[in-house]
Amino acid sequence: MTTTTGDTAILAGVLDRWKAAVDAHQPESVAAQFTEDAVFQGLRPYSVGRQGVTAYYASQPLGMTARYRVLETRRPADGVVLGYLAVEFSFTDRPPLDVKLSVLVTREGDDWYIGHYQVSRLG
Repeated sequence: MTTTTGDTAILAGVLDRWKAAVDAHQPESVAAQFTEDAVFQGLRPYSVGRQGVTAYYASQPLGMTARYRVLETRRPADGVVLGYLAVEFSFTDRPPLDVKLSVLVTREGDDWYIGHYQVSRLG
């Protein structure tokens, strides 16, 4: 495992904001955690940019919440952190959905944003 405390903290900074917005069903706030040109792959066809992220999360059911755990990180270049995570999406009216999530976060100014997001359902 090559996960470092610093890289995990960077991911947590972005993903804690993402989680808070998902849990509050605030699609525009979710999208604000992404770069303007982010490649986004949820469980439907991909989109590019914040508008697609907003539309995706606006279509999610009220009461959906997310819980994540960082499994691995890599630092492919300065200002870039790759994360591989386990995420559980919980719902009010059905069983939780467990997925794997890969994110690439990039530094823009003094903050970090998701530039690539890909969910995989395994099993």
